[in-house]
Amino acid sequence: MLTAEEKSKIIGEFKLSEDDTGSFEVQVAMLSKRILALTGHLQSHRKDFSSKRGLYKLVGERRRLLSSLRRVDEDRYASLIKRLGIRK
Repeated sequence: MLTAEEKSKIIGEFKLSEDDTGSFEVQVAMLSKRILALTGHLQSHRKDFSSKRGLYKLVGERRRLLSSLRRVDEDRYASLIKRLGIRK
């Protein structure tokens, strides 16, 4: 899980306006951080199937958010992908 400090740091880095906590960029950045943490956990605990299922759910949710952002604004999508370094 993300701590409150990590969440506020991510929100501060990816927010679009002063009160922004729910934009595509913030949501995808939060999911990416959780995905990285779960990936590290699964590298040392290979048989943890419930965590693997949770990882698949997070990846699917991030994929849906990114495809929605791509439909709405291609430029924001491209800049977010580049900032996070998650696709080529």
